[in-house]
Amino acid sequence: MKVLLVEDDASLREGMGELISDLAEVRSVGEVAEALAALRQERFELVVTDLRIGGGEAGGRAVLEAARKGRQAVAIVSAASPEEVARALRPSIPDGILVKPFQIEDILGLVERFLAAHRGVAAASRGTIPSEGDWVECAPGVHLASPGGGVGGAIWVRMVAEGTWAWSARPRGREAALLLEGELIIEGARFVAPATFFVGAEDAPEVRSPNGCLVITLGLDG
Repeated sequence: MKVLLVEDDASLREGMGELISDLAEVRSVGEVAEALAALRQERFELVVTDLRIGGGEAGGRAVLEAARKGRQAVAIVSAASPEEVARALRPSIPDGILVKPFQIEDILGLVERFLAAHRGVAAASRGTIPSEGDWVECAPGVHLASPGGGVGGAIWVRMVAEGTWAWSARPRGREAALLLEGELIIEGARFVAPATFFVGAEDAPEVRSPNGCLVITLGLDG
C-alpha cells in the first residue's frame, strides 16, 4: 500500500516519512508541483498533505483537488483547528485532519485507519459473492447487497451495462472501494478492474458503467 506525503519542512517530512514507512510504502515530496506530478504517475491509498504547503492554503487545496479527481483519500495536516481547515477548503471536504502539534500515535492512528479500510475491503472481496436474494435494486440497473447488515460491514454494488447512478452506497460516509469486475467511470475518471478508489464524506459522484461492474466497499472507521 502506498502513501503520498506532501510537506515542505524537510525535517518534519523526514520524521513523518519514517513513521509512516512502518505501515506503508511512502513517497515524500516537498512542493506542490512534485505532488501533482506524483498523483499523475501513480495511485495512493492515502495522501497526507500540509494545508499551507508552499506558504499558502492554495497549495493544500490544489493537492486535495487533484487527489479527489483520482478518487484518492486525503488527510490535511495543519496547526489550524478542524473548523478553520474546513472553512479554508470549502466546498471540498478532507477525509481526515491531523492537527499540529501531534503525537506519534496520532499520525500512526490516522494512517492506519485508511490502510485498514483498504485491507478490509480486499479481504472481504475474497469471500462469497452475495446470493441473488441478497440484492436490492436502488436505481434502474443498480443493485446493492449487504449480507452482514451493512452497518460498518461490506456493501456490494452491481451495475448493468450503461448503468448510471449518483453513488450512495454509504450515504454521507467515507468508504474504500474495490472494483472487482468491469469498468466504472466516476465523474470522468476511468477505472478498470481490478482497481481501488475512495469516496469521501458527503460525496455522491455521478458514476457510469459502460459494460457493467461489480464493486465491494467498506466504511472507514473513526
